[in-house]
Amino acid sequence: MTTEATPPPPSQAQQPLRLAVLGAGPGGYAAAFHAADLGMNVTLIDDAPQPGGVCLYRGCIPSKALLHATHTIEEARAASAWGITFADPQIDLDGLRGWKQRVVDRLTRGLGALGRQRKIRYLQGRGQFTDPHTLHVRTADELTSVTFDYAIVATGSLPAMPQALRLDSPLVMDSTAALELEDVPETLLIVGGGYIGLELGSVYATLGSRVTVVEMTTGLLPGADRDLVEPLEKRLRGQFHEILLNTRVAALEEHAGGIRATLASTELDNVQRDFSKVLVAVGRVPNSRNLGLEHTGVQVTSRGFVTVDHMLRTAEPSIYAIGDIAGEPMLAHKATHEGRVAVEAMLGQPSIFDPTGIPAVVFTDPEIAWCGLTESQARERGIEIEITKFPWAASGRTITMGRNDGVTKLIVEPGTQRILGIGIAGTGAGELIGEAVVALEMGTRVQDLHLTIHAHPTLSETLMEAASLYYNQSPHYIARTSRAAE
Repeated sequence: MTTEATPPPPSQAQQPLRLAVLGAGPGGYAAAFHAADLGMNVTLIDDAPQPGGVCLYRGCIPSKALLHATHTIEEARAASAWGITFADPQIDLDGLRGWKQRVVDRLTRGLGALGRQRKIRYLQGRGQFTDPHTLHVRTADELTSVTFDYAIVATGSLPAMPQALRLDSPLVMDSTAALELEDVPETLLIVGGGYIGLELGSVYATLGSRVTVVEMTTGLLPGADRDLVEPLEKRLRGQFHEILLNTRVAALEEHAGGIRATLASTELDNVQRDFSKVLVAVGRVPNSRNLGLEHTGVQVTSRGFVTVDHMLRTAEPSIYAIGDIAGEPMLAHKATHEGRVAVEAMLGQPSIFDPTGIPAVVFTDPEIAWCGLTESQARERGIEIEITKFPWAASGRTITMGRNDGVTKLIVEPGTQRILGIGIAGTGAGELIGEAVVALEMGTRVQDLHLTIHAHPTLSETLMEAASLYYNQSPHYIARTSRAAE
């Protein structure tokens, strides 16, 4: 892809550059806010009443609100082992939905206020390009034309729904519908063992559904290292009714007030099972259709992703793209960072998107988080690595919490001892991964982490312990195997 050079920012005598941002999710609103702070004249366009996007309205935030609530139930149940017994929880679905909505409303209102403070023009409607410098926005009252010097496409993604599983029935849900929590079905089939299916499955299982997960591949969370997934899978097999691997859903049909699913695998030859509801959670697809991109020079791949370079520029010099629509990984924090890069690039600043590690977090219980090179990727690419792992069973802090079902893992470059990747499975892994990302970005070697004093007893201490184990100098665990990757 070739792209014309970005012109330098205008002089003070010129009018501020006009920026139109299509999509107000974590990438779009972050880009709009940053551009306004840098003096650009910004119009932010989205069909929601306030900024926030799918992540805030129908994804990251409401799901984490529900997960927090249900984790509290699980923790109360576990407390009996510590000598504390609570009565069985009384679940008020209306109250739970209300809590989730209050979280969403508070955050979206806050973003709206921040946009107004920055004097950003917010248009609630659907925008389409008519040429490389014009958008038509259909609002509730009129069709508005927005002209711009630059535009950023940040329209995100949608839940994928394979044709074979499309059924016009309220009993077949995507992730958006599942988050509405209309009821707690007696039995729930989840198609897909990725992070969306497992997070929402955990919510419904804790609330009382008998959950069956069907995954086409050999393991849950395809792409994640198996030793990180193991603690989670062990716990979920006790929480879920059934986990079926190497299995696909061949067909769905409505039947007797529920859904009849046809399951196929080497063990199951088109076996039919009935469920109260089905959640299809097989991933997401970029939301690049019906944007009028055909009226521009923007290139779109066969999978629907907009092609961009390391500065987030598309093949159309005036248009940039960020977030889910610009390629994987489809993560909110990746979109936010890309938004900053895109704005700075169009202003002529030396900014590129070139992270050493983008953290990924699965907010199940236990959580799983990783950044940088994984063991699976190293094997696929033929990269020689060394591995050091500290089991949480040797951590004083995890034992005091009654949650020693975890592991902290370092992927190390032989010879240089530079840390190439870090994976964590366990309670709070999503918080711990922040230190790991800093270590990667700073080019940290194992010795640096080994010699960095961590507070005791803490979960973060497991990072230091894993590094110490590389030299077999952990005071709490003796390595019994070679650290070389098998």
